Amino acid sequence: MSPPATRVALRANWWTRAGWVLLAAYVVYALARLDFSWPRFLTGLDNGVRFLDRMLPPRIAQPDSLLKGLTESLEIAILASAIGIVLSLPIGLLAARNLMPVWATWPARALIAAARSFHPVIVAIIFVKAVGFGALAGIGALIVGSIGFIGKLFAEAIEEISLKQVEAIRATGASFMNVIAIGVMPQVFGRFIGFATYQLDSNLRNSTMVGIVGAGGIGGTLFSAFQRFDYDFVAAILLCIIAMIMAGEVLATWVRGVFLERGKVDEE
Repeated sequence: MSPPATRVALRANWWTRAGWVLLAAYVVYALARLDFSWPRFLTGLDNGVRFLDRMLPPRIAQPDSLLKGLTESLEIAILASAIGIVLSLPIGLLAARNLMPVWATWPARALIAAARSFHPVIVAIIFVKAVGFGALAGIGALIVGSIGFIGKLFAEAIEEISLKQVEAIRATGASFMNVIAIGVMPQVFGRFIGFATYQLDSNLRNSTMVGIVGAGGIGGTLFSAFQRFDYDFVAAILLCIIAMIMAGEVLATWVRGVFLERGKVDEE
């Protein structure tokens, strides 16, 4: 009787090991190219500790400026989200390849790709150069970002729907807009609400960033505090930003729950 053949639980994959070795070598090479050194890292930690020590305790040095910046950031985020969502609906619909012809999907997808190509801060710099400093530049920059994000996800959501309902409604002789309203939107409405609430939350964060380049909002107040070395005021601003983002997250979760629950009731 021959002995049972031994089985190897995990075979050695030399290609995977070679890939890990190459990755480790590249990390070491990149660190050397970026002038990374252990003494410099320790010096940075020491400077960071001193910086945090100067930030504590937080102090609201300019309450009027802080309140104005937070209010402006909130207004920028809400306006940009509302306009961006409205514009994303037709653009995302035109980009859906299962509903639209090629001559319509390619320009829409090119527009979405262009909107997603740059960080909101870079777009904000362009708008500041175009329309000047202020909230209008921030709103324009975040509208572009909203179109890039929601338009892409909305188009992908439409491409994943069941076409049986669409074909059934078309067979009744319904118009194109009725097909969209009855056959398409009910299938993607829940996901679209999730996209919209996430984009509002994202715009709340980004509205604090675009202000650093002069596009309005609390970012300008934060940048000014850094320039004056008012680090305790910087800490107060950062805490207020965190509180605003957390409040926006709670509101977005509540809105999602309300609309999703209503959608379930309508389906029943």
